[in-house]
Amino acid sequence: MRKSLIIVIVILSGFYPVSCQNNQKTNTQNKPQVMDSKIVKTEDEWKKQLSDEQYYVLREKGTERPFTGKYNMHFEKGIYTCAGCGFELFNDDQKFDSHCGWPSFDSEIGDGSRIKKIKDNSHGMIRTEIVCANCGGHLGHVFDDGSTKTGIRYCVNSLSLDFKPVSETK
Repeated sequence: MRKSLIIVIVILSGFYPVSCQNNQKTNTQNKPQVMDSKIVKTEDEWKKQLSDEQYYVLREKGTERPFTGKYNMHFEKGIYTCAGCGFELFNDDQKFDSHCGWPSFDSEIGDGSRIKKIKDNSHGMIRTEIVCANCGGHLGHVFDDGSTKTGIRYCVNSLSLDFKPVSETK
């Protein structure tokens, strides 16, 4: 009985991401995305600007697979920006290795106004989604289980980030 239950769970979990992706897609091809952000573009404009993978994460609230993102184990000096609009979000000294599979940061640049926090009840969980305050792009989620002095872990998709090395920030 227990073996059968485990098999059913494994089989169903394989279909879960596909069904979630389909539910998240919108039929608003030419309607502007308005999320109290400073940058407003149509879905077609976003699709032209972003790669398919970036569009899935930033605009459809997708998630990249853990341990696959280029910034997961990236510890160069510089600033992490929103891949959608270039807004500066995190400094390199705010990044830490949380061993969760995604880039983790313990705070954001400035006074807390660069990232909007939104209650997220999707997928049967209660979480806090984080989005770029400038363009509304989905970044990931924030948790209160960080291993640094702040106790916070901004869990961010690499696909939603770009990086400016310190040599380009001066």
